[in-house]
Amino acid sequence: MSGPDLNLLVTLDALLQQGSVAGAGRKLGLSPSAMSRALARLRTVTGDPLLVRAGRGLVATRRADALREEVHRLLEDARAILRPAETVDLYCLDRTFVLRTSDGFAETIGPALIQRVAEEAPHVRIRFIRKLDKDSAGLRAGDIDLETGVVGGTISPEVRAQALFEDRYVGVVRPDHPLSKGALTAARYADGRHVLVTRQGLGLGTIDETLKALGLTRAIVTTVDGFAAALALTRGSDLISTVPERHTLGLRDGFVTFALPVHTEAFTVSLLWHPRMEGDPAHRWLRTLVRHTCDTVLREALRV
Repeated sequence: MSGPDLNLLVTLDALLQQGSVAGAGRKLGLSPSAMSRALARLRTVTGDPLLVRAGRGLVATRRADALREEVHRLLEDARAILRPAETVDLYCLDRTFVLRTSDGFAETIGPALIQRVAEEAPHVRIRFIRKLDKDSAGLRAGDIDLETGVVGGTISPEVRAQALFEDRYVGVVRPDHPLSKGALTAARYADGRHVLVTRQGLGLGTIDETLKALGLTRAIVTTVDGFAAALALTRGSDLISTVPERHTLGLRDGFVTFALPVHTEAFTVSLLWHPRMEGDPAHRWLRTLVRHTCDTVLREALRV
């Protein structure tokens, strides 16, 4: 029995990306009649009309919408597999890579990463920019080479992700703060004055939900958009910051850090990139270097 015609995936991808028979034909260099025949064959194979008439144009069916990103990702994977193997001369590589990360990552991992890059590829530059949301547009557009973040529903489905490390939230106060001494209870934690980091996808709401179940409420005195700002305010005041433990290793020197008196789930920080960069040998080298540097820095920090 013959298997499926995998060439149909190329045709299906063009139709779903273009949303029209004529547009897909131009992309693939086929006539409108040839594309119409291909669409008819795809309808038979999938058992779905895929594109249906709406006024003067065509719209995708629900199944076509569900298939769009998956089919595109399959083709990107196939192209990466079939691409000839390449090598890169790191000593001669002259390139700037853009890394979008939450504040704390550059301070914690950045120094060691820059040192490793200088040793292996002296003409490579690393540009760190702050990550204030989970929008993947920069990766798709090629403006950003790598991101770090927690994979969630807002991450574009075609984005590649590889785990870097697990993290958890901890409390942070200045050294002479009342919470730096004595037994820490949920009531003492809630009674303090708090600075809240507000940014999409942080998952800090579970802390307040747990406190509410205990009949407690935090007093939020001020809000900021990043962990560095929260810790800067905490350093010179009686405010309490709640921040990721490993992510902020490079920011918490001189502070008192304590485990939260309420349960919070650990979360995984991942390295994110667009599949178009999958087979790029220089990009692949940097991805490996970031992972190894994270492992080394965090392993050494745990020994201290």
